Amino acid sequence: MSRKGTGTNVNAQKVRKYLKGFWITFAAFFIFLFLLLSLVSIGLFGKMPSFEELENPKSNQATEIFSSDGKLLGKYYIENRSNIHFQELSPNIINALIATEDIRFQKHSGVDIKAVFRMVYGVFTGMSKGGASTITQQLAKNLFPRKKNRSRFDLAVIKLKEWITAVKLERNYSKDEILAMYLNTVDFGNQSYGIKSASKTYFNKMPSELNTDEAALLVGILQAPTSYSPVHNPERALERRNTVLNQMRKYDYISDADFTRLKMIPVDMSNYRVQDHTAGLATYFREYLRMTLVDWCNNKTKDDGTPYNLYKDGLKIYTTINYKMQEYAEQAVHDYLGKELQPQFFRHWKGYPNAPFVFEKGSERKEIQNLLLQAMRRSDRYFRLKTKNAPDVEILKTFNTKVKMKVFSWRGDIDTIMTPMDSIRYYKFFLQSGMMSMDPHTGFVKAYVGGIDYRYFQYDHVKLSKRQVGSTFKPFLYTLAMQEGESPCTTYPNVQPVIELPNGDVWAPENASEERRGEEVTLKWALANSNNWISGQLMKKYSPQDVIRIARKMGVTSDIPAVYSIALGSADLNLYEMVGAMSTFANKGVYLEPIFITRIEDKNGNVLESFVPKQQEAISEETAYLMIQLMKGVVEVGTGVRLHYKYGFTNAIAGKTGTTQNQSDGWFMGITPDLVSGIWVGCEDRSAHFRTIELGQGANMALPIWALYMKQVYADSISLGITKRPFDPFTKPLHVKLDCDSIREPGPKTGEDTDDF
Repeated sequence: MSRKGTGTNVNAQKVRKYLKGFWITFAAFFIFLFLLLSLVSIGLFGKMPSFEELENPKSNQATEIFSSDGKLLGKYYIENRSNIHFQELSPNIINALIATEDIRFQKHSGVDIKAVFRMVYGVFTGMSKGGASTITQQLAKNLFPRKKNRSRFDLAVIKLKEWITAVKLERNYSKDEILAMYLNTVDFGNQSYGIKSASKTYFNKMPSELNTDEAALLVGILQAPTSYSPVHNPERALERRNTVLNQMRKYDYISDADFTRLKMIPVDMSNYRVQDHTAGLATYFREYLRMTLVDWCNNKTKDDGTPYNLYKDGLKIYTTINYKMQEYAEQAVHDYLGKELQPQFFRHWKGYPNAPFVFEKGSERKEIQNLLLQAMRRSDRYFRLKTKNAPDVEILKTFNTKVKMKVFSWRGDIDTIMTPMDSIRYYKFFLQSGMMSMDPHTGFVKAYVGGIDYRYFQYDHVKLSKRQVGSTFKPFLYTLAMQEGESPCTTYPNVQPVIELPNGDVWAPENASEERRGEEVTLKWALANSNNWISGQLMKKYSPQDVIRIARKMGVTSDIPAVYSIALGSADLNLYEMVGAMSTFANKGVYLEPIFITRIEDKNGNVLESFVPKQQEAISEETAYLMIQLMKGVVEVGTGVRLHYKYGFTNAIAGKTGTTQNQSDGWFMGITPDLVSGIWVGCEDRSAHFRTIELGQGANMALPIWALYMKQVYADSISLGITKRPFDPFTKPLHVKLDCDSIREPGPKTGEDTDDF
């Protein structure tokens, strides 16, 4: 045998040996990998997601609040996340995502083997060409997050877990479902989790409405939400967006011409709105609802026995609020207070050193100081200092040291420098307001305005605030009279009643007007002109206890002292119960408790609870009809007549104005056949108010807000279904006289009206 042949055999043996070793190593690697994957999948290296968890992946989902016409009012959340379906996504966002993150998404089964080998090659050669994570793997990571403080071995195991989970996800869900799930789980920055929240935050759009450059911007944010934030880093966001657009061009989702055009579009954040609970529509309503829903969740359990979580479980709350009517109500408060009444209040007090407070002479300085100190102790700043155990001297010094701050004004926020104590005094100058509007036939609250700006004034003047109601309480007294057989035409002498009290004191109410003094006047005239003497006589004829019983039947639950002065409105009630009570008249004597929610659903659309208002027959239908006739007189010839001569209303309106002692509170209750609305206006402190009845009466402070609101409601009557129709007639025979033609009554007023307490 030749040397050459021997050498060839040796070389062949070496090749076979190397090949054998390679295939053994190769096989061993895959056997090892298979065994490792098997051990990982059965949970040897830590728990793997179960089939049930894959079927129902958990993520914190925001609870959404919807108006009665299906619009989103707001959310409650730890993470501002709302899930959507694939059908609700714009093709632009899908194309941008696939082009940028996983171009072979439609071809792989969760793990992109080609990308894995590309990554391994890059690691060994130092020529990295990107990672190997697919969209499905990223979804697995988002659904089942990695723990902190991981070792390299832990990281390798976690990666294998994500591979296995990705494959399982591909088996359980369609490609479209995976894309939607992924976009629901990712963080877009600025408190926006998921594509629905991000679309709303950055562009005030739904995901289905996103155009190409907007979709590219959002996909670009995903790589680093802070670094590529279009709000905080617009130049980097623009560069990143154009990179995404280039990827879309590279893979033929857009043309070269489209790319050239789109990359020139500037980043537009004019519609950027952080989805915050202090911003948007119906902020006071949403906060009151939140407190109610927390209690509901604590008493309602899921299938696993745990209570619902308002901030994590993705509940859907369907409310009675009408989106347009809420807008109209907030606009009416803003327009009248911000543009007319508040400037009027500033002018009224200009040049007065103790403005806007009224105290007895000699005590002003001390009373104002006490009032400001009380406000200081209720402030968040004071609470924070107290929790740090700061001494009172240091706290007082802090409140009298100038600092930079942002303060409220009707023309927009103001950046300024002042002491916290000066800011307290500054805010005491602002008139506050509450407004509620409801359908008297369903009990559905249609609009709820708890204040002028929730960011700065968080006290709710609809449900939480209780103020003296003034003459808006008189309808309860007149209801009792009608129930006892009197009529709007019943006459009383217009003279001052004098009532001796059990303790020996005397109650003798005063009138703000001398009109028709000593004459016989009808109850209709007396209520229309808010006459205190006639109210006093009615209270003397009946009793405080009888009036309170009527008020209770009509839904008033607040404490009412059994004293004669309640005839003039000395009781402290809230706007919520007053509107509910007045709705009894428009609902033919049946009281319906005002409600805010129609139903609550879980995140999958299953109804958890539906709501209907409590109701009871409070007064007879005839009494309700007579009260409507009486209260129409308030608008036709009484203290609410400016609705006709100033605001031009000619349709049937019943109402009642109210003004409390020293003009501290102004009220108006407006009743139409299909909508009952109440408004309160006043300062935070009762010692701050207008000094004259002309400016401080309810007809000047509150009634105009009702007028502005109803003008917009009637202008939109087709979509809202609220028209200028007359009140329903009473079809049964009346048991009392209603025709007052034989009794001399003065004609309608054309000048300023007055009200009193």
